[in-house]
Amino acid sequence: MNPVRTFLAAALALALAPSAQARAPLDCPLRDAPFSAASPLVDILLSKPATAAFEQAAPGMLAKLPPLMTGTAAPTFGAIVTPREALMFVGADTASVDRVDVALRKVAVTPADRTARCARYDAERTPYRLAPGKPAILLFEKMTGFRDTPSVLAAHAMVVDLAKARGWQVVSTDRAGLINAADLRRFRAVVWNNISGDVLTLTQRRAFRSWVENGGGYVGMHGSSGDPVSFWPWYADTLIGARFAGHPMNPQFQQARVLVDNPRSPMAKGLPASWSMTDEWYSFVASPRAVPGTHVVLALDEASYAPGTGFGRDLRMGDHPIAWTRAVGKGRMAYSAIGHRPEVYADPNNRRLIENALAWTMQLKDGEAAN
Repeated sequence: MNPVRTFLAAALALALAPSAQARAPLDCPLRDAPFSAASPLVDILLSKPATAAFEQAAPGMLAKLPPLMTGTAAPTFGAIVTPREALMFVGADTASVDRVDVALRKVAVTPADRTARCARYDAERTPYRLAPGKPAILLFEKMTGFRDTPSVLAAHAMVVDLAKARGWQVVSTDRAGLINAADLRRFRAVVWNNISGDVLTLTQRRAFRSWVENGGGYVGMHGSSGDPVSFWPWYADTLIGARFAGHPMNPQFQQARVLVDNPRSPMAKGLPASWSMTDEWYSFVASPRAVPGTHVVLALDEASYAPGTGFGRDLRMGDHPIAWTRAVGKGRMAYSAIGHRPEVYADPNNRRLIENALAWTMQLKDGEAAN
């Protein structure tokens, strides 16, 4: 065989083949899970047999769903709701949900289904450089569920500005490949910028959890705890310590009075006792105060706005935390539910809150907190 032709053929095959790094990894969390009414809706829609079973068990219901829920390319709302939530959204009764569940469980999971489920995960490493001796933050921005681009961009700019003013380094990525032990140990904190959807493989989950529990810092903003359904119990119940219940829809954005619940908290440093601002106000299924070790920083005065109902729930909490901290092993977490409207990332009180959260979660030593 002509050696030149052999070389060219091999080079072409290499160029056309996806790299090992770029291929979707196959240890995604729900790869082998049976189809059911508790599956991500997108996994049903990616399977023709599962979609057919759904439609046969609940005729016409899929057609009633809004386009926001029925997309199959990430990010899609279909990744953060299940058939159960989708059916309830269009007014189906529990009997319909049960029929769909029974029908879906009869559908076999194929290798093609596993590949489709894992395609929204990745192991791509964003290149970066860090200068020695300066604290570094990983700004994580991968989304497979809901993405509100204006708020993501505003939050990104805020974190970069705050870090620049304090002499901290920032590496931003919308890929999950840096969530590994070797890369994570180079960062003092990871900021989840309005992350929505399940974004980490099982390997990445283990690396992230171990890093946090061994001294890493987590800062979550708004949508990072705003999915109707979470498919990672440790993240929702242990790290965050509260599950999203909903937010007002009529009107969605309201002015409310924000109260500093614990003025001694490092996250409350420099904040006034209260202030008013307009945003989309989250409610949670249960107060994070119930989780041992939680320190509530901010709460809402429910008399100052109308929580109302949304997502099929009464959104009044009474005690209504919206920002809190907790030690997680040797690490620290700080979460704030403020942040749907881009304008709030220019609000001086919100900026101070997040700056304090970053400094506290990074466990800075003397001399590291400023230029």
